[in-house]
This record gives sequence, structure tokens and C-alpha cells, in this order.
Amino acid sequence: FGSRGSRSRHHLAHLAAHLTFDMAIKGLKKKVVTKGKRQMLKFTIDCQQPMDDTIITPADLEKFFKERIKLDGKTGNLGDRISVSRDKAKIHVSAEAPFSKRYLKYLSKKYLKKQQLRDFLRVVAPNKTSYELRYFNINEDNDED
Repeated sequence: FGSRGSRSRHHLAHLAAHLTFDMAIKGLKKKVVTKGKRQMLKFTIDCQQPMDDTIITPADLEKFFKERIKLDGKTGNLGDRISVSRDKAKIHVSAEAPFSKRYLKYLSKKYLKKQQLRDFLRVVAPNKTSYELRYFNINEDNDED
């Protein structure tokens, strides 16, 4: 009996190892980027509301992005793979994939924290490729008495 019990345990361990190996392979497949044409991702950060109240200057946030966006673990080497531009209150970031939109949200929040505006402004995604800096709604629709 003893030998049979250990054998099934060994078999289970082998199965588990095999399953996790398969899962690891599946996970790797997703990240393969086609080398042919470079996929460019475009993101926009809209600072209209706070700019109208002269709370922040979009040029300052643009500069912050240029200084802080990391590529291959280094800041300040955007090269030709990432470009940060601005027109009026909108900041446009176009980057070669892989580049995460959420990283821009993280950096935007970091910028707001640095300016001590994190208590007043939040970073909201109105759609799949852009963020907006909006005020927190203090009065949550208190119209009906």
C-alpha cells in the first residue's frame, strides 16, 4: 500500500508541474509583439477643468511626463519610441507598444501629489485612450429637497 500512495502523490505533483508549465507558456504567448510594423499607442490627458481655474499648468505636467516616464527602467531616455506633446489643455503621449495607459494615470497622480492637489483632483478615464483631470464632486447631486 505504501508504495502505491507515494506513487499517486508523485503523479499529482507531476501533473501540477505540467499544468503550471502550460499556463506559463500561455502567458508568454500574449506578450509577443510583432516586429513588422511598430504598433503606436496614443493617449491623451485632458487638463481643461483645472487649467480654466489656473490650478495647474499643462506645460508643467507635460514637462513632468518627459522627465519621469521610464523606458527600459531609465528616466529621460524617451528616444523616438515615446513622444509627449501638448495642445492647449490636452497632453498627448504616443508610445510604441508595449506601453500601459495606467502608467500615465500613476504618473498623473504622482504629479498631483507633488503639487498637493491630490485632495481636489482625480484622474478619470472618459474612454479607452484618454484620462481627464476632474474635481471631486463635493455635492453629489443634492438637488431634491
